[in-house]
Amino acid sequence: MAVGGVYIGGGIAPKIIWKLKERTFREAFTKKGRLSEVVAHIPVKVIINDKAALLGAACRAMELLGEG
Repeated sequence: MAVGGVYIGGGIAPKIIWKLKERTFREAFTKKGRLSEVVAHIPVKVIINDKAALLGAACRAMELLGEG
């Protein structure tokens, strides 16, 4: 269970961050029936860095090579 946070990435998310900040998104995110109380405490973040996936892949490659 992702109680530490949900991270939204990709090319569209940073362009619609204004929409994700609206109450409508948060209400839809938290309306989960019996799990609503759990989901209400989960932070939602938008990944702004468009190179995040590449950086993550490079970091993992370094780990696999024993250099990280």
